[in-house]
Amino acid sequence: MLGRTGLNQLPFDPANNNEPLQFGSATGPLVTDGLIENGGESSKKRKRTNAPSDFDPALGMMTGIPPITPMMPGLGIVPPPIPPDMPVAKEIIHCKSCTLFPPNPNLPPPATRERPPGCKTVFVGGLPENGTEQIIVEVFEQCGEIIAIRKSKKNFCHIRFAEEYMVDKALYLSGYRIRLGSSTDKKDTGRLHVDFAQARDDLYEWECKQRMLAREERHRRRMEEERLRPPSPPPVVHYSDHECSIVAEKLKDDSKFSEAVQTLLTWIERGEVNRRSANNFYSMIQSANSHVRRLVNEKATHEKDMEEAKEKFKQALSGILIQFEQIVAVYHSASKQKAWDHFTKAQRKNISVWCKQAEEIRNIHNDELMGIRREEEMEMSDDEIEEAAETKETEESALVSQTEALKEENDSLRWQLDAYRNEVELLKQEQGKAHREDDPNKEQQLKLLQQALQGMQQHLLKVQDEYKRKEAELEKIKDDKLQVEKMLETLKEQESCASRLCASSQESDYPLEKTMTSSPIKSEREALLVGIISTFLHVHPFGASIEYICSYLHRLDNKICTSDVECLMGRLQHTFRQEMTGVGASLEKRWKFCGFEGLKLT
Repeated sequence: MLGRTGLNQLPFDPANNNEPLQFGSATGPLVTDGLIENGGESSKKRKRTNAPSDFDPALGMMTGIPPITPMMPGLGIVPPPIPPDMPVAKEIIHCKSCTLFPPNPNLPPPATRERPPGCKTVFVGGLPENGTEQIIVEVFEQCGEIIAIRKSKKNFCHIRFAEEYMVDKALYLSGYRIRLGSSTDKKDTGRLHVDFAQARDDLYEWECKQRMLAREERHRRRMEEERLRPPSPPPVVHYSDHECSIVAEKLKDDSKFSEAVQTLLTWIERGEVNRRSANNFYSMIQSANSHVRRLVNEKATHEKDMEEAKEKFKQALSGILIQFEQIVAVYHSASKQKAWDHFTKAQRKNISVWCKQAEEIRNIHNDELMGIRREEEMEMSDDEIEEAAETKETEESALVSQTEALKEENDSLRWQLDAYRNEVELLKQEQGKAHREDDPNKEQQLKLLQQALQGMQQHLLKVQDEYKRKEAELEKIKDDKLQVEKMLETLKEQESCASRLCASSQESDYPLEKTMTSSPIKSEREALLVGIISTFLHVHPFGASIEYICSYLHRLDNKICTSDVECLMGRLQHTFRQEMTGVGASLEKRWKFCGFEGLKLT
């Protein structure tokens, strides 16, 4: 509809808007009295209107004046919706100081730019040169509340409205020709061009509004998440002896076990277990373990109830199927010609429909029963597979006991095989004595015995192979054990050799000093060192390393050399003794004071 009137498609529809355009004051006259046309024609109209002879009492109105309708020019009321196939004619709009004439509907629509987000400002061009801000307010204040007007000297202005929908109302006036009063001067006329304008204030307000909507949406989502979030578990108390006794009592109670075991788990994860509380935690863990048997028994009870319920359901379903079969049999017997001919056409139709329905329901129930039986068979096969897996694990964990069991099984199978062979021979002898044809029962027994014999032979071969494999594994384990023992012996020998080499190297480090002088102490300084070292080692009965001794001596004299001290202690074998302590990587040489024992020997 708007395309045919020369306007662009807008979100505002003048025909359907709840706030219609109203050009004219709410209290003043809709059509101006003195500023429109001051010619003789208007005075004649005024006289004709005031003439009492034109009043028609039958109609209750003046003759010559049409009834007031929304389509009357100058009322400022939006016309009712018009079908899209009919052209819309814009009406003349009379204002207080000017008149607006509609554009030609055959002209192309006025061009408009893309609407900026949150646009509340419009550009108005084509204003008359003599147009004032008061006239602009008079024309556009009917579209809505005007916040600001910025008028230029070049016949255009910018108008900012309070709301966005008011811009759509202002765009409705694009293309109108404006005339100030009744003047025909070019400076008093112009063609309005209304378009969207981009203003920083509009964009800022729109962004603020979008941010507010985003905050409201985030708040709504947060509230929804908090509403849907599960409640947090109650806080767990800190560990203490009093709380431990309370939890231990709760662990013994079946109704409070879940709460108590959660507290116990939290304490263990927090690291509350130490040497002092280890016994208390062990007793609580033991109490928790005591519930295992109870839970297993409860599970077994529930499984038994479930099996009983399944069995009852299966029996009830079987009874229902039997009754369905009987009903279907009744329908089939009624469908035979002997009884079928005596029924009417409607009765035959009902019987055939009932028969089909009963057969469908019977088939559905039969499929359900077969599905239950298949599930039971699958469960039995799963149990057998689990048992086989458990036996395999036990075989791997206990090889020796399994070999003995295999031996016993092998012996029993041999005995069974011998018994089967004896039975076969006896049957053959009886057949040879009788010299008659074999009875079908005996032939069947012979076949069964032969098949059993073959199966036992195959099983015996398998058992023998398994026995040989287990024996080979045992031999391999024994060989590995012997190799480990040999390696331990060689390591012990290497350790003893290393200790002997260390002792011999210590003895060979100082042969020259022993041979050069008969006295091990050569000076008074060495005698002082011997006394200080003896006192130090006497305080350390388990001995000390040479580095530890020298660190103590360096406090007295920094010039003392480690090698000199070690040489001096090596010369005094009856006073100091060197020993090896530790194992492996922690092997260490320690010096000990043995002067009291050396005094007895010397």
